[in-house]
Amino acid sequence: MKEGTDPELVSVKQLLKLLDKAAKSARTYGAANPVAHRFFQQFHDDLIKHLMTYSQLTLLVQRSDLYCKDQVVYQPDRDATGESIAFKMYADGIRELSFYQGITSEDLSFFLEALWGNADSAASGEEDDEDIVTRLWGKNLSTITIVTAEEIVRSSGFGTEIFQLQDAGFMNTTPSSLRELLDRERASQASETAVSDGKTSAQGSNTNQSTTRRLQPNVVGYEVSQDELAALAKEIQDESSRDGSMYIIDMLTAILASETSHPLLTKLFDVWGGAIQALVRAGQWTVLENVLTMLQDTPAVRPDLSPDHARQLTGVLDGLGRPEHIKLIESYLNKSQKPQTEGLLTLLLMMKKENVPSLCSLLANVESPAYQSIVVEALFHVAKDNADPIVRGLSDRRPAYVRNLLTLIGRWADPRLGDAVEKTLRHSDAQVRKEALRLLAILRPSGNASKWVSLLSDIDETVRLTAMKVLGTGHYTTSFSNWSPFVTGEDFHDRSPAEKRSIFQAMRHTAADESVPYWQTLLTEWSWTNRKKKEELAFLAAESLGKLATPAAIAALELGQKKGSAAVKQACGTALSSATRQLRTKTPFAANS
Repeated sequence: MKEGTDPELVSVKQLLKLLDKAAKSARTYGAANPVAHRFFQQFHDDLIKHLMTYSQLTLLVQRSDLYCKDQVVYQPDRDATGESIAFKMYADGIRELSFYQGITSEDLSFFLEALWGNADSAASGEEDDEDIVTRLWGKNLSTITIVTAEEIVRSSGFGTEIFQLQDAGFMNTTPSSLRELLDRERASQASETAVSDGKTSAQGSNTNQSTTRRLQPNVVGYEVSQDELAALAKEIQDESSRDGSMYIIDMLTAILASETSHPLLTKLFDVWGGAIQALVRAGQWTVLENVLTMLQDTPAVRPDLSPDHARQLTGVLDGLGRPEHIKLIESYLNKSQKPQTEGLLTLLLMMKKENVPSLCSLLANVESPAYQSIVVEALFHVAKDNADPIVRGLSDRRPAYVRNLLTLIGRWADPRLGDAVEKTLRHSDAQVRKEALRLLAILRPSGNASKWVSLLSDIDETVRLTAMKVLGTGHYTTSFSNWSPFVTGEDFHDRSPAEKRSIFQAMRHTAADESVPYWQTLLTEWSWTNRKKKEELAFLAAESLGKLATPAAIAALELGQKKGSAAVKQACGTALSSATRQLRTKTPFAANS
């Protein structure tokens, strides 16, 4: 809980969310439905706990909001359909609602039936013309009380005071509720009446005016300010501009909850399939998620569905991953000016492993990297148990698609996919080859490096350097015979000094003493052609032998110090000093003896 947050208001907001769900479920499915009963029971239990702590819950009612302690604690969702709790009570004249300790589930059940009407009675054709106020007053509950607009008008004497009460100012009054405010107003009126009865006849005119006021018709009126008119106009505009598909969804939901005709239910599920397709085409991912979640709960709402309708329902739910729907998602993301992506990941996560090929197709064809990352995230969860389509996709010619698949495999870090990744080392795109090398270093952190040495002939220098960096970690081994074709060829002399040094370092880690004879030849070889380049190789050979620091390496350096050129002899001497220091560090006791 955030610092400074009132725990009572937090509890009230949570209660009103449950009340909203309970009311809507009772209105749609009937109070006896298991879904509606579950929401109702949870609301009742939480309300009891709240009243045990705070003794009462008082709500001030406005057109679209409910207030508690001068704070808004309930507002209907912008995309919600049908009447909200606040508007329903406000339209029926309720301006305050209070719950008290001792409330029972029967009292709450009666309140919900009074609020929305008995759905079961409505389904049977019974009519009930009584409004909420009439029903509650008729029951005369001690644990649920209300204050109506009519009470406020009567208490204020039909004057302008009532409009002040209806504005926001009435929330800043000292009394904790409208009921206390009314009781205080009535006590004040009673006092004024007693004083008025003792007046002389000289005040008859005032008495006549008071009598005239009491004899006025009992009509409740409202003063509407310009700001309120503007707010009402905006509400009407928002309501008029809402997508009509939401009303259709509500109608289909109501029919699904109540229809018993077998042919009509068959047609209904066909309509649901069309509705899902329309929502996919429009990119309404959040609405679609709610629809699919509701359809998944259908067996609990309609346990009487026939096997044929149950199969239809399964077909509707499984149809989301059909290729035609995936094509609609692809078209929406690629062609819309500002595609909506909120809720898309949640929707894709609802697909099954059988839909992985379709998701792979979506990943391959979606153009924006941001949208590709959403599909990759979905595949990370959905394709864990069906990686075959991912493996097949590695042979695709589209570099961006293959790199996304490599990223996905890297997140799984499954060594069993190493063989499939290794095949991408022959991909035409250099970036793909480089990503595959890095991934293989994760999937295979050690072992034989024979196949990797072949990448030293890659046409892209970054790929070659990446391969040598991996081989230089010291975790891989291979024989010198795999290195020989690269280091003895004439083109090897033309490589950059940095690349040649990296190759010698990789040889030292993977072939060790097997490389010593080759390096020794470089130290003692005399040549009149390419003398400068060969001398450069001799310097690198001496450096590598000094770092290897094995007996064979030291013997080669000593030979080079005798038979090499003056510059080579000096390089061998420096390398021998380095090798000797390494040996002393490794065997301190032997050195001391």
